[in-house]
Amino acid sequence: MPPRDFYEILGVPRTAGPEEIQRAYRKLARTYHPDVNKDPGAEDLFKEVSEAYDVLSDPDTRRRYDAFGPNFRQVPEGVDPETWAASQRAGPSRQRAGSGAGAGRRAGPGGFTWTTGGGDDDDFFSGFGDVDIDDLLGGFFGRGAGDARRGPVRGADTTAELPITVEAAFTGTRRRITLSGSDGERSLEVTVPAGVVDGQRIRLAGQGGPGEGGGPAGDIYLTVRIQPHPRYRLDGRTITVDLPVTPWEAALGAKIPVESPGGEHKVTVPPGSSSGRRLRLKGQGLPNPRGAPGDLYAEVNIMVPKRLSDGERELFEQLGRVSDFDPRRHR
Repeated sequence: MPPRDFYEILGVPRTAGPEEIQRAYRKLARTYHPDVNKDPGAEDLFKEVSEAYDVLSDPDTRRRYDAFGPNFRQVPEGVDPETWAASQRAGPSRQRAGSGAGAGRRAGPGGFTWTTGGGDDDDFFSGFGDVDIDDLLGGFFGRGAGDARRGPVRGADTTAELPITVEAAFTGTRRRITLSGSDGERSLEVTVPAGVVDGQRIRLAGQGGPGEGGGPAGDIYLTVRIQPHPRYRLDGRTITVDLPVTPWEAALGAKIPVESPGGEHKVTVPPGSSSGRRLRLKGQGLPNPRGAPGDLYAEVNIMVPKRLSDGERELFEQLGRVSDFDPRRHR
């Protein structure tokens, strides 16, 4: 029988997130733990559940499992998933071709056999570079159902959201958070690096749920949530800020100060600028620890006085008489 799918064991879809996987594991672990459930098959089910959770709760291991299937542990690091799939499809035909002269057969557990020394049969693993076939398959057959997890069980991962301001995302900060769990409340000091973006996760290794049987604790994953700001709008590392200008500054051009999370900058408003025009300040957006920083955009917003003085009214009336500009016609 082929090994059961780990998603099927936990009863979750392949799109399940860490929290859904953790909830499913906890429920099944409580149901089948040998100290609680004395049914003869409960221990084997508990081992299956523990192994499934151990694989799917680790992002890197889960990616390998999704790419290579139940035999992912036997696939060397760096193997391309498409190369592996092609080799798997080619395997049966090459085994049949190896039954001629010079081919030998090796027997494995459960009656599984493979051929060696018969022409194309040696090419079966050619897609995997310098791999010792005996070691590779020996490792596969050494992990049978009787060797399922019996020892320590890794603790569950925990997820939480971490709300921060735009300014904190720009400069970095330290935050003290309080988490509630089965063992009570805990306070932790968290370092938020400069340049985090909304949705980015911060990992606190070993701060998650306690392990069982001497197993290591899980991790805490904090998802950064940058809160709405009255002045700044974020899109990834790009920051947009409104730039209020007077009608004459927009018409004649001007140098105007603009505030950003990193301080004040001067921006040049070209003559004839209309509301909505975006002026770019390169590299003044959110910093990027691994590359180029984002940009800051100042968006022109033409403002007029709510109440006009007599002199202002006279000048605007004079402008209306001498100007033939019609914005509805010149769009």
